[in-house]
Amino acid sequence: MKVGILGATGAVGQKFIRLLQGHPWFEITALGASERSAGKKYKQAANWIEDVAQPEYIAEMTVANCDPSEMSGVDFVFSGLDATVAGDIEKAFASAGIPVISNAKNYRQDPTVPLLVPEVNPDHIELIPTQTFTEDGSGWIVTNPNCVAVPLSIALKPIHDAFGIEALQVTTMQAISGAGYPGVASLDILGNVVPFIGGEEPKIAPETQKLLGSLSNGTITRPDYPVDATCTRVPTLNGHMAAVNVKLVKKPQSIDEVRSAVLSFKNPIAELDLPSAPKEVIKLHDEEKYPQPRLHADQEGGMQLHMGRLRSGVIFDVSFVCMAHNTIRGAAGGAILNAELLVKKGYLQ
Repeated sequence: MKVGILGATGAVGQKFIRLLQGHPWFEITALGASERSAGKKYKQAANWIEDVAQPEYIAEMTVANCDPSEMSGVDFVFSGLDATVAGDIEKAFASAGIPVISNAKNYRQDPTVPLLVPEVNPDHIELIPTQTFTEDGSGWIVTNPNCVAVPLSIALKPIHDAFGIEALQVTTMQAISGAGYPGVASLDILGNVVPFIGGEEPKIAPETQKLLGSLSNGTITRPDYPVDATCTRVPTLNGHMAAVNVKLVKKPQSIDEVRSAVLSFKNPIAELDLPSAPKEVIKLHDEEKYPQPRLHADQEGGMQLHMGRLRSGVIFDVSFVCMAHNTIRGAAGGAILNAELLVKKGYLQ
């Protein structure tokens, strides 16, 4: 399939380019960026920050404006656009009959747009036919969640299914790559922790609730639990970690019951053989010092969710930490997995 990338010169756009090299289903045929980049060869327009060489054929491609008329011929586009411009541009592509797999936040809470993590809520793709961007349904939008909501929702899925969530307390330790490029100033982050990330904390409750919601008759019924969230920036490169405390509706007899629920999690897409899917979705670590971003973020191609420190709480019922690669599992890699699911389910052809 012929694929375009919106926001191709940015950090997420570059990650899309890197991850799509050699993909068995998708080929990059168009690159879109801002007016200042349009008309230039990619090697001139992009400040390449990936730690592998820029693909030669990508380097020689001419960057287009993010306009459907300039990126025609693609089967669909991945969007790594900044939220300040993503809304109108993504709508223009969908309205032109070009499906959009988006990493931006603009349509995440639209009731007709799936907020998708394939291992958590693959059935939510059934919302796509309710969208009205085109009369024939050829253009639509699917989004992936915030880079913290992704690992959090995967970790919570088996626990919520078994016990139900009554309340949630989350403290995140988010890597600097999550701030994009040029990101956080070195004098602010080196040897330091910044205890606030603008716009992050308000996303956690609505995004995890939508992901864990049940779909019926074209409507998502969301679990209604309060969330107390604190999001911090820490001097790690990749891998967002969260310390999570959960109060449960159904009280477990012991922590072993919770452990069993996590270990027996049945991956709903396991039989689809999606190229980007991890073989083991949730890696539950027994060692108290794990998981660690430097040791585990890149495992399974950066697509695995790592949990550890699973234990009974004092104020809450259960405590644990979870971690995943934020720019792969929590951004470009997650969007690619979404596209693979949509191919298998016949929405992308």
